[in-house]
Amino acid sequence: MRFHLVNAFTDRPFSGNPAGVLLLPPGTWPQDTWMQNIAAEINHPETAFALPTPSPTDWAIRWFTPTVEATLCGHATLATAHTLRTTHHLDGTVRFTSNHHGTLTTHADADGTITLDFPAAPTTQTPAPDGLDAALRTIPGPTYRTGPLGDLLVHLTDEKAVRHLTPDLDAIAALTTREGIRGIIVTALAQDPTRGYDFVSRFFAPANGIPEDPVTGSAHTALAPHWAARLDRPTLTGLQASPRTGLVHTAVRRDRVELTGRAVTILEGTLHA
Repeated sequence: MRFHLVNAFTDRPFSGNPAGVLLLPPGTWPQDTWMQNIAAEINHPETAFALPTPSPTDWAIRWFTPTVEATLCGHATLATAHTLRTTHHLDGTVRFTSNHHGTLTTHADADGTITLDFPAAPTTQTPAPDGLDAALRTIPGPTYRTGPLGDLLVHLTDEKAVRHLTPDLDAIAALTTREGIRGIIVTALAQDPTRGYDFVSRFFAPANGIPEDPVTGSAHTALAPHWAARLDRPTLTGLQASPRTGLVHTAVRRDRVELTGRAVTILEGTLHA
């Protein structure tokens, strides 16, 4: 079985978010323990497993971090669509059936970009949980729950505060476990929108095996409508200001969010397990 390592939400090697991609043979899903072991061995933020159906443009998809199965992952879905484009010549629309979020549609355009059609995650303001300031090592601004996405979205004062944040990851792991949430998104408006992005963010989910995620597509299903409502613009670009960085172009369409980006294959190999 072939294994692909893809950098998503970037057009350059060694940036964006790395994802493992395994295109499975026809049939049934492998055992969960096998997929989890593969994801742990690959040891990147997410590994996607895609199972073909009789229709060449319809696949089932599941995602695993190094420690748990994820319910939604944007960058690994983009990486899978990119892999199907490069290995199966599937340009245009491909549909992925997920266990928790229904059918997720991707569309590969002639310019090399891939657009994901994901459900929007509504944000609802909530009091900051106890210990958030100590975990982030800063004074948080307004905080929001993200509904089914299961994250806590936290405003910081400005872009500089987001970029320079050095959180206590052990404390974040304890807080998110106690609160029953996946991770913490920190965000702020861009300091200079003429640089090509409208807001910045970072994402931390150490309890799920991801200390800091380089570029989190799923987090933008909350970030995009959140900032679109505040800026009164349906189309925005987010910069995830992790050390690797990546751009996510977003468009809010009622209760859906389109996430557009690029991807580049870094490594291909044969899985012997």
